[in-house]
Amino acid sequence: MAAEAKKKSTYSDDSIQVLEGLDAVRKRPGMYIGSTDGRGLHHLVWEIVDNSIDEALAGYCTEIRVIIEKNNSITVIDNGRGVPVGYNKQMKKSTPEVIFSVLHAGGKFGGDGYKTSGGLHGVGSSVVNALSKTFDVTVYRDGKKHEISFKDGGKLSSDLKVVGNSLKTGTTINFLPDKKIFSETVFSFHTISERLKESALLNSGLKISIEDKRKDKSIEYVFEDGLVEFIKELRGDAKEVTSPIIIKGKEQEIDVEIVMAYTEEYSETLLSFANNVKTSEGGTHVTGFKTGIVKSLNDFAKKEGILKDKDKRFDSNDLKEGMIAVVTVKVPEKLIQYEGQTKGKLGTSEARYVVEKVVTDRLEWWLTENRPVGKKIVEKAVLARRAKEEARKARQAIRDQKTKGKSKSMLGKLTVAQGRNKLLNELFLVEGDSAGGSAKSGRDRKFQAILPLRGKVINAEKTKIADLLKNEEITAIINSIGAGLGQDFDISDANYGKIIIMTDADTDGAHIQTLLLTFFFRYMKELITEKKIYIALPPLFKVTPSGSKNFFYLWTEDELADYVRKNKNKIEIQRYKGLGEMNADQLWETTMDPLTRKLIRVTINDALLAENAFRTLMGDKAEKRKEWIEENVKFTLEDNIEFEPIDETDEVLITDEGESNNGAED
Repeated sequence: MAAEAKKKSTYSDDSIQVLEGLDAVRKRPGMYIGSTDGRGLHHLVWEIVDNSIDEALAGYCTEIRVIIEKNNSITVIDNGRGVPVGYNKQMKKSTPEVIFSVLHAGGKFGGDGYKTSGGLHGVGSSVVNALSKTFDVTVYRDGKKHEISFKDGGKLSSDLKVVGNSLKTGTTINFLPDKKIFSETVFSFHTISERLKESALLNSGLKISIEDKRKDKSIEYVFEDGLVEFIKELRGDAKEVTSPIIIKGKEQEIDVEIVMAYTEEYSETLLSFANNVKTSEGGTHVTGFKTGIVKSLNDFAKKEGILKDKDKRFDSNDLKEGMIAVVTVKVPEKLIQYEGQTKGKLGTSEARYVVEKVVTDRLEWWLTENRPVGKKIVEKAVLARRAKEEARKARQAIRDQKTKGKSKSMLGKLTVAQGRNKLLNELFLVEGDSAGGSAKSGRDRKFQAILPLRGKVINAEKTKIADLLKNEEITAIINSIGAGLGQDFDISDANYGKIIIMTDADTDGAHIQTLLLTFFFRYMKELITEKKIYIALPPLFKVTPSGSKNFFYLWTEDELADYVRKNKNKIEIQRYKGLGEMNADQLWETTMDPLTRKLIRVTINDALLAENAFRTLMGDKAEKRKEWIEENVKFTLEDNIEFEPIDETDEVLITDEGESNNGAED
């Protein structure tokens, strides 16, 4: 049998496929845009908009318009220079045809087209073309209006031609995503508008608008003092210790602009960007920022007598509590360097020195001019250091109790999994003892662990870490996962490959979800970034056709309405008000069985959106929290700002070792 398989899969000269033009993109779209679901769909918009923003960075564009058309295509309009409309001798094609249909072709590979640019690989617009049913370009340049069109994945349908005269400059692109490529082709006004708002905040004075012709609504963003407004957005309702501190400078052709502030909160919010690209993993500019902060504030504390010679210097962890900062750098094309394919981490070595010098110089001056406020920052660091020591003692007490054989009480009511394969094991955080009992009885004990949670866990957004560690539910979660928390968190020690939040499908359930997500976001963020946090979707209805012994489940009211519309037979409907109404067998087959369950993977798509969401959800204003939950948490498989739906059947059945979950070791 193995020999036959080898014979059928012969690796020969004929096996080598040459994918010409944009065929490679259509063959493996995930390599270029990450996925073909809602996230990948919206990534197409970012690629086109980012090209327009590069024009703004170059100093030629002052306005960008994004339109969601009635047919769900996207139009992006800018008033930049307009793409070149001449003839490319190397490719023997018009320049627009090269730009929009040839990978790695553009003005960002040298020369004077762009001194700084977020686009590094030159594949953006051509990738969008490759994944579109239609792709139409209008260029206003040199007193003329030019048009060129493509269809069916980048095939030229209308060559470049002049269609009139115009005094305008700029580029207009309309594209319609190909339904053959994407599992979802409906654009979200909310998702696009929030991303555009972030771009406007990062680019002072740039006007960016979005119009949705499907629903006749629009928003315009323009911020004359962008980063200061960004800090205010991130601060939300938190009480301020300092007003925004503006740090600007330029060294070695690298522009640095940072705005930071301190609040009375306990968590840190630090967002970083390089050439408008979000560097979610930080990089050399962030290292330079932290080094500069530590040096400046330690020197100030010594001068003011707050730190004596015998005192240990503050480290970055002491100084980050309550800090909100947006760190941006503009690096020339010849120096820009990222680590990894996703551009999530800046690797330009010069950026560390430049940012550190700018921060040290400007912050030392600011502290001298604002001594009373500077003292407040340092005094907050003193309190943070004490709290850190209290937290260390609390963590040690937990470890000591485990060592002394008291781990069972510290783990709460955890029912452990028998399997030893951590990557396969799953931890269910279940709302209530009743549902916890059903889950315990219905689970597959080989790889599923159950931890019932009594009531709502403590709000991690509004609690000191020392007090957080006194909460039984939180300590039970920490010890069950087994990887520490905060700066001590090490994901490699986690006892589970999936941590699944299982709550009732109601507002209280949504609140418990957000409380847990807030805790993970603040103290175990790597669980989210590494896609190990999930939300279970229990069904809302059990449906039994009249006269039949067979029944089935439906997860949403839309599914029920659709079934009733298509089937005229009488049915008996059971509406589940909570997990506790299901017996163990029902809970297993609907919500826990990897073959039939529906899970939502929790991800962080957007830094500003995530911060704003958690501050809204966990802030003092209950009405805003209720409003947000009702608008955004639908308990369906629809994509929303935090939750990425997945079909996990293959993922669960097939592991790297070729085993199934049911093959986990006892």
